[in-house]
Amino acid sequence: MNWDQIEGKWKRFTGSARERWGKLSDNDWDAIAGKKDQLVGRIQERYGIAKAEAEKQADEWSRVLNESERESDKALRL
Repeated sequence: MNWDQIEGKWKRFTGSARERWGKLSDNDWDAIAGKKDQLVGRIQERYGIAKAEAEKQADEWSRVLNESERESDKALRL
């Protein structure tokens, strides 16, 4: 799943993101609005980690979302 798709379905995915990055506030989630660069910046800021690590976490989360979506699509076709 690419970030355009995540941005378009942001409200659907924020629960998963909130579980992963609990230190982010409601205002952070509103400001992020599905944009990867905003998510990476907020993760970096709140968790005090390097940009590369924050990007790695965001990419991993995106990959997991993609796998979950594919599994859901498979189940619906059965």
